[in-house]
Amino acid sequence: MSKISKVELGDLIEFQRGFDLPKTQMVDGEYPVRSSNGILGYHNEYKATGPGITIGRSGTVGIPHLIKRNFFPHNTSLFIKDFKGNNVEYIYYLLKNLRLGDRKSGSGVPTINRNHLHPLSILAYTDDVIQSQIAKVLSDLDSKIELNNKINTELESMSKLIYDYWFVQFDFPDENGKPYKSSGGKMVYNEELKREIPEGWEALDFGDIVQQINDNIEPNEYPTLPYLPIDKLPRKRLYYAEYESRNEANSSLLRFKEDDILLGAMRVYFHKVCNAIEDGISRSTMMVLRPKDILHKNYSLFTLNREEAIKYASKNSTGSSIPYAKWNKGLEKYKVCITADKRLFEEFNKIITPILGDFKILSKQNQKLAELRDWLLPMLMNGQVRVK
Repeated sequence: MSKISKVELGDLIEFQRGFDLPKTQMVDGEYPVRSSNGILGYHNEYKATGPGITIGRSGTVGIPHLIKRNFFPHNTSLFIKDFKGNNVEYIYYLLKNLRLGDRKSGSGVPTINRNHLHPLSILAYTDDVIQSQIAKVLSDLDSKIELNNKINTELESMSKLIYDYWFVQFDFPDENGKPYKSSGGKMVYNEELKREIPEGWEALDFGDIVQQINDNIEPNEYPTLPYLPIDKLPRKRLYYAEYESRNEANSSLLRFKEDDILLGAMRVYFHKVCNAIEDGISRSTMMVLRPKDILHKNYSLFTLNREEAIKYASKNSTGSSIPYAKWNKGLEKYKVCITADKRLFEEFNKIITPILGDFKILSKQNQKLAELRDWLLPMLMNGQVRVK
């Protein structure tokens, strides 16, 4: 049928509960094990062929995940056993629009049952041509977002490698353009850092070059600035691409500026270190840091992103159940290796700053693409908008 129809969800697809797989029985392999809230690991056998879809069954429930390869659905998830001839990507976007997580039950750990899902009365297209048209519009947007993310990942890997060569391995270009340490540059042992560093370099506290910013604001101040909570910061990625709607209940708000360093202070071991792509608002669960000298901006960002710095921040956190990283007598005392040679930082910034600029452009573009996708999704699904 070319018109939208009222059907039961079970008329379009059949859910099945995933399979038990204790971690002790997981054998390292190529097939992702999809649990309720992400990929649990990789196994040497699969139970479902791709492309496929899972949703969380217990814990994090109802969020659909599209998987384009063979996979192992974990027992904390439901997977679609039979698509009954329907377009897989169309079903994926249909499930996103249905917001099945709102139908969870259970007073303790939330759960969702396939027997409750199959009888749901919904509006859907059953014509495969229309399903394909809708899926293509939405998947093209997601594909562009994915491509931008891949480009950012490559740029990030490259910039981290440059930082590592220059400031960890000390193979920065010397006055003759040759790698310093590999070319026989003089190294001296530093007692504070417990390692050899280039002659003339010194150990400083992180707080000597970076300051914490506590620009606290009221909930109704700066209403046009985007709101960035800690859960929107990605793990081990320098840039974010999502915001959250701000409401009057938000309290303890903290303003940050473009190019500030944002650190997820709550459970800092999750390793959330990002560069602010524009001015915005967060909460006290975020630590906002700003270099005292613009010359050290990029160096400070990559230094804090090191695993060593995160471990230090975690070790010096306060709170037993929900630990928070602290700045005073905490992260500010983290020892860094630095040189007074401004030339070196200027050359480093000439390379890194354009890369970080590309990050910003692609991250902002992804925000707009995601907004467009999310705006189109319900209108395409309920028939308000048609694809010509």
